[in-house]
Amino acid sequence: MLMPSRTKFRKVRKGRIHGGKASALSSIAYGRYGLVSLESERINARQIEAARQAMTRYVKRGGQIWIRIFPHTPVTRKPQDVKMGSGKGNPEFFVAKVKPGTIMFEMDGVAEEVAREAMRLAGHKLPIKTRFAVKEEQ
Repeated sequence: MLMPSRTKFRKVRKGRIHGGKASALSSIAYGRYGLVSLESERINARQIEAARQAMTRYVKRGGQIWIRIFPHTPVTRKPQDVKMGSGKGNPEFFVAKVKPGTIMFEMDGVAEEVAREAMRLAGHKLPIKTRFAVKEEQ
């Protein structure tokens, strides 16, 4: 599962995913096909891994897949049945903050129909609406 090897701070504040469309990670860089987010959301490492496995299984380990997002942000949780106060909970998992228009996964080395179906299956594993994208040829 994806997680940072070390972080500068163990706990961070929740924050908000501001600012409309994504400027970084908004174009297909490595492959020919991509999976684009249409909403802003926090995607945890388990969801990223589930989507990756769905794509890899469908293409029968053919072609190549790139994961363009990484879960940097720790999310804390307090234990169940704990009273209010007494500080912030311990880090439980890591999330990637995704804006609309972010290319989350890329694929190459397979036919477009295969890539489209693999990305559709991966999109069902994610908590946001997604769209299939094809790189424009120059």
